[in-house]
Amino acid sequence: MAETKRDYYEVLGVDRNADEAALKKAYRQLAKKYHPDMNPGDAEAEKKFKEASEAYAVLSDAEKRRQYDQFGHAAFEQGGGPGGFGGFDFSSADMGDIFGDIFGDLFGGGSRRRSGNRPMRGANLRASVRITFQEAVFGCEKQLELNLKDECATCHGTGAKPGTSPETCPKCGGRGQVVMTQQSLFGMVQNVTTCPDCGGTGKIIREKCAACGGSGYTSSRKTIKVTIPAGIDDGQSVRIAGKGEPGRNGGPRGDLLVEVMVQRHPNFQRQDMNIFSTAPITFAQAALGGDVKISTIDGDVMYTVKPGTQTDTKIRLKGKGVPSLRNRSVRGDQYVTLVVQVPTKLNSEAKEALKAFDAATDRSLGQDAAKPEPEKEKPKKKGFMDKIKETFED
Repeated sequence: MAETKRDYYEVLGVDRNADEAALKKAYRQLAKKYHPDMNPGDAEAEKKFKEASEAYAVLSDAEKRRQYDQFGHAAFEQGGGPGGFGGFDFSSADMGDIFGDIFGDLFGGGSRRRSGNRPMRGANLRASVRITFQEAVFGCEKQLELNLKDECATCHGTGAKPGTSPETCPKCGGRGQVVMTQQSLFGMVQNVTTCPDCGGTGKIIREKCAACGGSGYTSSRKTIKVTIPAGIDDGQSVRIAGKGEPGRNGGPRGDLLVEVMVQRHPNFQRQDMNIFSTAPITFAQAALGGDVKISTIDGDVMYTVKPGTQTDTKIRLKGKGVPSLRNRSVRGDQYVTLVVQVPTKLNSEAKEALKAFDAATDRSLGQDAAKPEPEKEKPKKKGFMDKIKETFED
């Protein structure tokens, strides 16, 4: 006994008065859910996918839908139609558009049918600029020379010889895409591809403009001013709107992305909004304390160190770091490591002074070390005869 087919409207989950958009939406959801590529080895999912595809192939075709509404499944039985999913002709339904949507969602291709005449935004251009550490902290302006495209003044962007116009591509009818029908496991399937004749533009240029070679654009060397904001870091980019490739069919230009490369500084290192550095101090400054000069990105500043400061002591100079990109009035800090410098060359006077200092602080240099006091002799322990002798003497 043959298996009873479900009602096509029930399969898609739509009302019998559903319009084309509702049918398409319902089928896309089912096809994405039950497609074999999303359910490998699942026979039940494959069955539901075939069932939904068959329902959509019938209901999306106006004539087949009319026959189905009048006669039901009998309209396609006993020679009255293709009979069975495997024989359905998908050319009458816009299956290429459907599968383009599905596979674009599944694999990230986004391969939906698009008209070659619609406005398209131009591509972004990329460039790079090298700046100093100080320029990255405080911001600057740079000049870049680039080859930029502009609309051809001769053909006004059409690419056609003056006096002529581009013609609609006969192969794709101006859509920019062609539909290729092929047999698959699930029947006849349509694949949407870019038209090979017009390259997706939907237009054919018979006589090309001599000034631009048919591209519609001419290239020229231009100088672009780039404003580098204060606080930018190495590897970040500045976006200049509308300085990229021209758009197509009246679409807007792309942007210019300028990558910033910051040179290394001999004394400063950066981490986010903070700056790190080292500062040398003398032995006397470390011992006695006092004012020392410390280099910052803003210039030299005086800092008072405490007496007895040890080497590798870290101090913070508030607000001497890098400005925030969002608010240049907000700055990070500078962290300075104090390093005590030990002199390597001393004259005789300095050596005598250090010896005197060492003696005064009870720290020996070796030869002039104070001799330790001799240990007191421990009293001899009294024996038994000594104790008897002391008794008779008393």
